[in-house]
Amino acid sequence: MKSYICDVCGYIYDPAVGDEDNGVAPGTPWEDVPEDWLCPLCSVGKDQFSVVE
Repeated sequence: MKSYICDVCGYIYDPAVGDEDNGVAPGTPWEDVPEDWLCPLCSVGKDQFSVVE
């Protein structure tokens, strides 16, 4: 599974870790993260993230 980086603050969403503090369980691929999820550091939406190459 690919990781995604916030273009605004640099937070990396790692699907293996998830974001349990905000309701995203470990093992959740990016495609299954809810559309209303926000970056836990700067609060931008999923549209502000890019694939980590």
